Amino acid sequence: MKRKVLPVIVAWLMLAGVVRGEINSKDVKDAIDRGVNYLQKQQQTSGSWGDYAGHAGGLSSLCTLALLSCGEPISDPFVKRSLQNLEGMPAPDTIYAASLRIMVFSTADPKRYRQKIDEMTAWIVANQIDEGPSKGSWSYSRKFGNGGDGSNTQFAMLALHEAEKAGAKVPDRTWELAKGYWLSEGIQLPDGSFVYDRGATVTGSMTAAGTASLIIALERLQNGDAKADNGILQCCGEQPDSSQVEMALDWLGRKFTVTTNPNTLGLRGVGKSYPHLLYWLYGVERVGRMSGRRFLGSHDWFREGAEFLVSEQRKSLTGSWVGTGVAENNPLVATSFALLFLSKGRRPVVISKLRHSLEAGSSRDWDLHRRGVAHLTSHIEKLWRKDLTWQTIDARQANVEDLLETPVLFISGSQGLKLARDQKRILQEYVNQGGFLLVEACDGNGCDGKQFDREFRALMAELFPDSELRKLPPDHAVWYAQETVDPKSLPNDPDFWLWGLDTCCRTGVVYCPRSLSCYWEVAHPFREGQIASPLKEEVETVLKIGGNVIAYATNRELKEKLDRPQVAVSDLGGKAPRGSLVIPKLSHSGGSDDAPGALTNLLRVLDTKMELRSDPQRRIIAPGDPKLFDYPLIFAHGRRAFRFSTTERKALETYLTRGGFIFADAICASEPFAESFRSELKAIFPDGNFVRISSDHVLFTDELGGFDVRSVMLRDPKLRVGDDPLAARMSKTAPLLEALEVDGRIAVILSPYDLSCALERGASLECKGYAPVDAAKLGVNIVMFALQQ
Repeated sequence: MKRKVLPVIVAWLMLAGVVRGEINSKDVKDAIDRGVNYLQKQQQTSGSWGDYAGHAGGLSSLCTLALLSCGEPISDPFVKRSLQNLEGMPAPDTIYAASLRIMVFSTADPKRYRQKIDEMTAWIVANQIDEGPSKGSWSYSRKFGNGGDGSNTQFAMLALHEAEKAGAKVPDRTWELAKGYWLSEGIQLPDGSFVYDRGATVTGSMTAAGTASLIIALERLQNGDAKADNGILQCCGEQPDSSQVEMALDWLGRKFTVTTNPNTLGLRGVGKSYPHLLYWLYGVERVGRMSGRRFLGSHDWFREGAEFLVSEQRKSLTGSWVGTGVAENNPLVATSFALLFLSKGRRPVVISKLRHSLEAGSSRDWDLHRRGVAHLTSHIEKLWRKDLTWQTIDARQANVEDLLETPVLFISGSQGLKLARDQKRILQEYVNQGGFLLVEACDGNGCDGKQFDREFRALMAELFPDSELRKLPPDHAVWYAQETVDPKSLPNDPDFWLWGLDTCCRTGVVYCPRSLSCYWEVAHPFREGQIASPLKEEVETVLKIGGNVIAYATNRELKEKLDRPQVAVSDLGGKAPRGSLVIPKLSHSGGSDDAPGALTNLLRVLDTKMELRSDPQRRIIAPGDPKLFDYPLIFAHGRRAFRFSTTERKALETYLTRGGFIFADAICASEPFAESFRSELKAIFPDGNFVRISSDHVLFTDELGGFDVRSVMLRDPKLRVGDDPLAARMSKTAPLLEALEVDGRIAVILSPYDLSCALERGASLECKGYAPVDAAKLGVNIVMFALQQ
């Protein structure tokens, strides 16, 4: 009888490993699906969701923006009807309606709606208040006089931000006036908080609005930490003041809560204790994303907000949310705000900056070009056509699990790289468990990074003594993983090159002794035409390098937010829980633990997904150890040639003859290991031969409680063709496993194509091996088959 199998293996492969009872990405996805379904059911046949408080098309735009942000395509019938309805409406005459319509059209199809975006952008610019105490702000429209407020101003600036991304032009004076409004006396208070208008009560929602608006304005107006003057690049410049933003972020961190809109009690004219909660959370998401903050204060804002929203939605029979106070008591408005928080906040992290200062303080040596990573992320978003985000991680607070939530960790500096002992260990574990380091020394073009260069090289020698930094040759995948880079197009500097350090299956550390982020910093997404050649070509080349490194590191397979990564247990030889499956690794000189997390992660799949109680603790056992016979199944992998001694061969012969089983894998499809393994088993069993297991063998079916893997996805480095090398390298095929029989039964299975790198979440462009999903399924099937021999 077939064993019932839990089907959700993909979640693990995207670093699910969910802690029971804690919110995960599936919970959020299910909540989004229910909320989307609710909005769809409320849509009228005309494509509208009705009007709200005189803002013609505003409510329909808000609902449509929520659907688009949740991933509904413009071909979706509900979205399509709404877009047709909005297209046919007269031009909006309030800031809310115009702003939301710009955001909808910019998200849906900026080219198709370019004329409408330009027209509404001009209208919003013209309606900015340019005199009086509210100078720089917006009201509902100019016909309401010169009394602006923070809420209208926030929406206007969000719309202009999206309009510029779509190609519209916004005068610098508009941004200058808006910045002046938010920084004017009585709008931002001395503690960093913001108010709706002068004399109003401080609120979290308005502080979030002011913070995000300032970030947008400063991005447009301030000279960056790097400059491109007359075709000459100047790096490590004096950093413009951003203290007002930092003060606001500090306030938000101190006051953060997901159950109330901070400091709203007593707000004039509302009559509710905690109004505008969902509006507050909508603002929190924007602040967290635009500032790159995973934490506000000590709060993981997205996790806490998602837990609250999912819990609140479960109280509803319709899948909607409802708040309190003006507008939010309408479930269409409330549900849209909730969906915008969940959908935008869950954007996958593609890269994180490491704050590596040992002491708290004002030193920014770890972040000398503050917008560089943000601009690189924007560049990658356009190439991947996917919404992405970046974050900052503080080395003083992060553990291995925190680091593993980002696929690429960016480390930068000039003065030095001082890490505490625990921080070094965590960084080492991060790389060993599939993480990737992209590192730069801010040197040249006005920077002096020689000290950082020395200390980083020393750190790598300390953490990875078995590998060394090497100059990456022009045929390494980082030069072409996404866009082909001709090394001749690099900046004219003999030290401007990429170095790499190999960790198991791939290059796990890429280092440039010159500043990459300086070039990314001047690659301003709204000032692309302001850089003179040949510097412009150099900036484009360095952007390509950054994109290539991230594509190489991730294969565009990004982790889902909220799903906790599983950290491989590094203790060796501990006592296993009673009744659990234990599979040790076989010791040899060919790299018997070079992918330390591979078997651990496979055992976690068996435990959490197959309901087969397993102990994931790493154990390494020598062939001659008497305890070898305590285990019915042992695992062997490596990436170098090796040999067993005569005594070890005899012990393995006895082990296999008595019914033992060896599951072997060539790390990164290592031919030297595979050949050595075959040769050693041939020396043990001269009459035996490895033969390919037939594709119709029961091992490849789900008959033994595993999966149907008769067809799998295989990555082959030799198949790099076409414009997208990442996609071109994958092909569907039958799996290749070789078997050796002992006394008429299969006693040894070898995978000559990589399983370990994929199981360790480090599948590389350079490795011929299976996709992570299929690697895990194959591993499960081999174990299930072995246990039933």
